Amino acid sequence: MKPIILHDYLNQYGGAERVLELLHDCFPCKIFTLVWNKKKIHYRWNIQTSIAQHFPLSHKHLMPFFPLILRFQRFKHPLIISSSHAYIKNINKPKNSLHICYCHTPMRYAWDLKEEYLRRENPLLRPFISIFLRYLRWWDRNGSKNVDFFIANSQNVGNRIRRFYNRDSVVIHPPVDTKQFALSTKKRQYYYLIVSRLIEYKRTDLAIKAFNKTGKRLIIVGTGRDEKMLKKIAKKNIEFKGFIPALELVKYYQNAKALIHPQLEDAGIACLESQSAGTPVIAYGKGGALETVIEGKTGHFFHEQTPQALIKAIEEFEQMKFSPKACRNNALRFDKEIFKKKIKAFVEEKYAEWKKLHPKNGQICM
Repeated sequence: MKPIILHDYLNQYGGAERVLELLHDCFPCKIFTLVWNKKKIHYRWNIQTSIAQHFPLSHKHLMPFFPLILRFQRFKHPLIISSSHAYIKNINKPKNSLHICYCHTPMRYAWDLKEEYLRRENPLLRPFISIFLRYLRWWDRNGSKNVDFFIANSQNVGNRIRRFYNRDSVVIHPPVDTKQFALSTKKRQYYYLIVSRLIEYKRTDLAIKAFNKTGKRLIIVGTGRDEKMLKKIAKKNIEFKGFIPALELVKYYQNAKALIHPQLEDAGIACLESQSAGTPVIAYGKGGALETVIEGKTGHFFHEQTPQALIKAIEEFEQMKFSPKACRNNALRFDKEIFKKKIKAFVEEKYAEWKKLHPKNGQICM
């Protein structure tokens, strides 16, 4: 018998999908996901989807149905590895099986970002959505009991797991392909860079307001539902590049003066990609950035999410000196091969312990 890997949904490509790819490298087996947008995500793996794949509804409108769908979804695998930031970790675990969850975060719209999420919704629907989110928190807390071991992608997320689920976790930071984002020591072009999905909590609006005032050049890479709104408020010194393939993105990192990271992030892979290319980071000083950026050595922090605080941090940054090699060396600690080694070691250890208790339940496929 083989393990199975569970992933919430394949509807956009981001940090969670990069983790999924490495999990599949370590454990090449079937993937189960609630919905899969095959036009955006082109995997040639053995992927199974839920019944939600056949509903003529958007991902957002499917959300209320996911708990019910997972209630009736069944697996017969002795080892379940979930990659989850939302629903999938709450799958009903088969009897005498082992479930290890790599948790990107507890679902943020139900927990710590619920008020921001509600503000974006139709005022007439907010009372009903609020009731649903209350149910979702209850369901999520109870469903987390189906996980035997949590792996958090940062200490920041580990704290949330403890706060919301009352569970412990081990921390294995998300990976960066340091070979792909090669070190550049050449003179930088005078622009700052943002690499992010363009959604509210990423706080790209904060950076735009700051750069509107300074007139400095800012390049924004990424797409998202807020793209049109952000373009409307941006002045001519701010360029939107949309989606850029990975190989081309490397050049943007290598030539930037610094990466701007204005959001409270779970872990922040973009910070590590930037440092891999020898480029320092100007980051909001909370969350995962505190675990991946070293103040004064690989970046500089600002401590209030306001345009004024970011402008001050940029002014301070421009009086400081940073070594591209120091940035690169810091990123090497999070290389994808280190990630794979840690993940395999953890799963093998826990599976060996589990198998001693359940010797007739098959073997893990490595």
